[in-house]
Amino acid sequence: MDVKQFDFHLPEELIAQTPLEDRTASRLMIVDRTTGALEHTHFSSIVDELEEGDVLVLNDTKVLPARLYGTKEETGASLEVLLLKEHGQDTWETLVKPAKRVKVGTVVTFGDGTLRARCTDVLPQGGRMFEMMYDGIFYEVLDALGEMPLPPYITEKLDDQDRYQTVFAKERGSAAAPTAGLHFTTELLETIEAKGVDIAYITLHVGLGTFRPVSVDSIEDHDMHSEYYVVSEETAETIRRARAGGGRVISVGTTSTRTLETVARDNDGDIVASSGWTDIFIYPGFTYRAVDALITNFHLPQSTLIMLVSAFSSRDIMLHAYEEAVNERYRFFSFGDAMFIRNRKENS
Repeated sequence: MDVKQFDFHLPEELIAQTPLEDRTASRLMIVDRTTGALEHTHFSSIVDELEEGDVLVLNDTKVLPARLYGTKEETGASLEVLLLKEHGQDTWETLVKPAKRVKVGTVVTFGDGTLRARCTDVLPQGGRMFEMMYDGIFYEVLDALGEMPLPPYITEKLDDQDRYQTVFAKERGSAAAPTAGLHFTTELLETIEAKGVDIAYITLHVGLGTFRPVSVDSIEDHDMHSEYYVVSEETAETIRRARAGGGRVISVGTTSTRTLETVARDNDGDIVASSGWTDIFIYPGFTYRAVDALITNFHLPQSTLIMLVSAFSSRDIMLHAYEEAVNERYRFFSFGDAMFIRNRKENS
């Protein structure tokens, strides 16, 4: 399948640079999964789309302030270091700019020297491994020195770093936010629960590979990135109970979707407590086994994420919905508006 089949025209001015003051004030496009029928409303109305007995599945990963600015001890040259993944205690896989300045043995100092890092390896695709040296608790040091690693298409500075966290963020480890979850407030979640909808949490630590463009012509040749996930016994039981009672599994975001479909794929359609690494690549032709409805943001042209939502509905329906979103001036990407791909219960 040709990657260009998932292209569409996106005016640059529709890329949201800043979040709205009220998380629930973003617009919401409702798309019927089967017919493609469209409705326009606001995100606060999502509660009207959820029904007693449904389960809403959210990703509770927490974004690390993983972007650090430092200086090379030998020369004083400025460097930017982005933490990607921890490999054992105090050893991190990173991206460095400019990378050519950093060789094995290079030491980088951050802030007033409370954090130093020694390069221990140069990785095949240009990354660097660093051994972290510090006093105290690493994550407290990182909170003091680091910045949120906003996606490359966001060029404006974020005044409140908490706006790039969901209100339910708990498990530290992401290099990017699960952005469909940014639309929820604590109050909205309480209203949803009061309606009889269960809320369950999975964890998937989002890697920067989620922003990596598809650089091959054929989708089947794309090398999908790998991310770590956890599904607890409590969450698995909540989902099993909802399914047994005829409720829908409503996934919030592509990260929750990839996690649930990974577990279902590996367990003959069942959702069980599990953890591990997933590189699942969902594109048209994929058969969904866990997710019944999907809340998501509007994604990049030719991205793996628009392929995922196209697999959930159809390519034609999704491209029509995206064309409508452009015409109606919806806001795109991380701080943008949302879509609910609806799949009604059989008795609705």
